[in-house]
Amino acid sequence: MSVMVVRKKVTRKWEKLPGRNTFCCDGRVMMARQKGIFYLTLFLILGTCTLFFAFECRYLAVQLSPAIPVFAAMLFLFSMATLLRTSFSDPGVIPRALPDEAAFIEMEIEATNGAVPQGQRPPPRIKNFQINNQIVKLKYCYTCKIFRPPRASHCSICDNCVERFDHHCPWVGNCVGKRNYRYFYLFILSLSLLTIYVFAFNIVYVALKSLKIGFLETLKETPGTYPPLAVCPCKDWCHEKGEALSLLVWLQHSLTYLTVLEVLICFFTLWSVVGLTGFHTFLVALNQTTNEDIKGSWTGKNRVQNPYSHGNIVKNCCEVLCGPLPPSVLDRRGILPLEESGSRPPSTQETSSSLLPQSPALTEHLSSNEMPEDSTPEEMPPPEPPEPPQEVAEADK
Repeated sequence: MSVMVVRKKVTRKWEKLPGRNTFCCDGRVMMARQKGIFYLTLFLILGTCTLFFAFECRYLAVQLSPAIPVFAAMLFLFSMATLLRTSFSDPGVIPRALPDEAAFIEMEIEATNGAVPQGQRPPPRIKNFQINNQIVKLKYCYTCKIFRPPRASHCSICDNCVERFDHHCPWVGNCVGKRNYRYFYLFILSLSLLTIYVFAFNIVYVALKSLKIGFLETLKETPGTYPPLAVCPCKDWCHEKGEALSLLVWLQHSLTYLTVLEVLICFFTLWSVVGLTGFHTFLVALNQTTNEDIKGSWTGKNRVQNPYSHGNIVKNCCEVLCGPLPPSVLDRRGILPLEESGSRPPSTQETSSSLLPQSPALTEHLSSNEMPEDSTPEEMPPPEPPEPPQEVAEADK
């Protein structure tokens, strides 16, 4: 007898989460919906480093030191690891209030503010919170139905409240908050070092080649024409095949001036990435966020001191970059209860009938033994006692 086991699809919490985020790998990867610029970031880093490793590194490893491509590879791998960690992680999204929680908060606000006369504007929904002997205002989020924690803000692009919100970065395709800020900072720092490294050794490559054959000849003998056509191992075959020769020449000319292209990309990247790294280094030293700096929360007219700063650069850097990383409060891969997922549990009768074999004889036997619908256990006649065996009856006589 074979028993069929019915497996229902498990609904994970990430499938029902509000907001404008996208999830991959069964909720393990969390990003914003707008990911076009993130792909551009990957293309620029991978493209520039591929050209550098494929052409300049070969020459520099022979002429100077084999440690040049090794160190460049370490910087490249570290930059990619921190980029993916920043892009694919939860930045610190705060869950929205449940309907019961939202109703309780609304009732509490109405009880505190009292009845507002018609035509008058209701008072702002703000709670005062004291941190380091300083009053900090907790603002109410009308979308998430919660009072946001200190330093949290609502991202209009991802439509979520993020704890210690710094900014939404389209270059990494995610918000930058409490749970991924250190990785974002390490990414831009390592990318700055990688850009300076590639830019510097591209200049060294051009300088070394210019000392041998001159600057103009160096530009003509670009990495795209390495090895030159004169020493091509298949040049005899290419001369026999005119089409193949013309194709090879076209490929060589299409790849010219690759070193100059890399230098230009690195030059323009330096101004943005290095400047961004310097700005965030300043923020880390003061224990501020980009959102607080733009709003002037601690440097405005009130001249309010930053309650989160320890007054020491080393302590601020240790807290931001080396402090304990809080766990995600979303529980993205948790299993939703059946009531919230929109499905109901099967009844005992449905489960038992689905597991029984569909045999005609068994079905007829079950239907004959079923209890009448109108009868109850009390109405059923009591069962008759079994007759004693024949041998026992004769012995009694």
